[in-house]
Amino acid sequence: MYVLVILILLVIVVLVRNIRIVQQAKAFVVERLGAYKTTWNVGIHFKVPFIERVAKVVSLKEQVADFPPQPVITKDNVTMQIDTVVYFQITDPKLYTYGIEQPIVAIENLAATTLRNLIGDLELDQCLTSRDIINTRMRAILDEATDPWGIKVNRVELKNILPPKEIQNAMEKQMKAERERREAILKAEGEKRAAILEAEGEKESAILRADAKKQQQILEAEGEAEAILKVQTATAEGIRLINAAAPSDAVLKIKAMEAFASAAQGSATKIIIPSEIQGLAGLAAGVIESAKEK
Repeated sequence: MYVLVILILLVIVVLVRNIRIVQQAKAFVVERLGAYKTTWNVGIHFKVPFIERVAKVVSLKEQVADFPPQPVITKDNVTMQIDTVVYFQITDPKLYTYGIEQPIVAIENLAATTLRNLIGDLELDQCLTSRDIINTRMRAILDEATDPWGIKVNRVELKNILPPKEIQNAMEKQMKAERERREAILKAEGEKRAAILEAEGEKESAILRADAKKQQQILEAEGEAEAILKVQTATAEGIRLINAAAPSDAVLKIKAMEAFASAAQGSATKIIIPSEIQGLAGLAAGVIESAKEK
């Protein structure tokens, strides 16, 4: 009885231990008696005890392999250190398990060889300016080479390109000179722009001053014209009133005398006296003499 219970418990334990659950983005490669049997995807599965085994658990996520710097020689015999980053994904767990031993090491060696071949056909300046082209060509070559291994290469990036120290110093000096040149150009453009703005400001100020002076002259001319108009209007009104009053000859003569007196008080050195005024003046002198005698 006890033996039977123990056997039943052992069977239950064995069965439970052979129930496997495959998580998302993973795959189990299963072998039966040492040979490939199947690939389990997401879900619950049962493994036959003592006959089947999970040979490999494969991650289907995109993975990153950061390889150390590799010495490469350019076409113009410059030795550089370049480190490569490869983004890959396992698409066939069976090929990945049985296709090649140590696939990551194989990818690293393949990337180093491909990089040396590509850089060997380029000069230093081309290597520094054609990084995207190198990345694209390396990805295509690695993807084709790793396809039999169940691996798809999504991207390849050259993380750092390190030329020799003396070349780095020369490049830094060149970059510094280029920055100084650009700074000088920007400074000159700024000064030119400031001078243009200042000249435009002075021009606008001169235009405003000229407009103000012109407006002042217009206002002054309008004021003088209005004053003249008022004087002429008053003169015309006076003449009209005189004509309306119909003055006698005696009044006209008296007014002529007043006008002559005003003219005599001026700064003129020669005065032409009409004959009418001369007779009137003589009459006035005679009247004054008669008044003195009396």
